[in-house]
Amino acid sequence: MIEIPTLDGDGAFDAYLAEPSGAPRGAIVVIQEIFGVNPGIRAKCDGWAGKGYLALAPDLFWRIEPGVELDPDLPNEFQRALGLMQKLDQDQAIADIEAVIREARRRMGESKRVGAVGYCLGGRLAFMTAARTDIDASVGYYGVGLEGLMGEKHAIARPLMLHIAGADHFVTPDKQKLIHEGLDDHPKVTLHDYPGEDHGFATESGARRSDAAAKLADSRTEAFFAEHLG
Repeated sequence: MIEIPTLDGDGAFDAYLAEPSGAPRGAIVVIQEIFGVNPGIRAKCDGWAGKGYLALAPDLFWRIEPGVELDPDLPNEFQRALGLMQKLDQDQAIADIEAVIREARRRMGESKRVGAVGYCLGGRLAFMTAARTDIDASVGYYGVGLEGLMGEKHAIARPLMLHIAGADHFVTPDKQKLIHEGLDDHPKVTLHDYPGEDHGFATESGARRSDAAAKLADSRTEAFFAEHLG
C-alpha cells in the first residue's frame, strides 16, 4: 500500500500498488466495487502488473471507513457494503481517482498513458472518470446507474468500453435500453452485452463469477488497453 495526497492537499489516502517487473508500458487505475480494496481487487492489480502495467487501486471509502475489505458472498458484509456505497460522495471519489492518475504519471513520466477499469460501483465511476478527467482510456464492468449519466456523454473524448450484464438484477432491461440508446452512436464508446449474465460475473473468485463470460470480457479489456495505452 502507498499513500497518495488528495488534489487539494488536505489529506491522503491509501492505494494498493502492483508494479511490473520492468519498465511499465502504461498504468491502470483499478476502481473498486462496493466491497473495498479486497483480495479480488488486489488480484486484478497483480494481473495487470503481470501484463506489464503499473496498477493502482485507491481506497475510495477512506473518508468513511479506511481499509474496508468485504466478502460479497457473506450476506451481512454485502449489506454493510451497500451502506458504505450510499455514504460515498462520488464527486469526491472522482477527485481521488484524478489524484491517482497524477500519481501514476508522476511515477512513469508524462509520456506514458493511464487507463482505468472499474467494477460495479467502479463501473459507474469509470464512466464518470471518462467524462470528467483526462484519462486516456476507460473500461466499466456492469456499472450501476449509467442511464442517469447520459447528460455527461458529450464530455467523453477518449475511448470508453462498457461491459453490460444482460441479466443484471441492478441494471434491468429498461435501463440497459436507455444506455444503448444513449451510447450506441457515440464515436468513443464501445458496448458489449453478455446475455444471461448477472451483476459481478467478472469477479476474480466467489459465487458471482461466471468463468466463460469473465474470460471473454477480460480478453476484450486487455486488447482495448493494448490498443489505447500501449
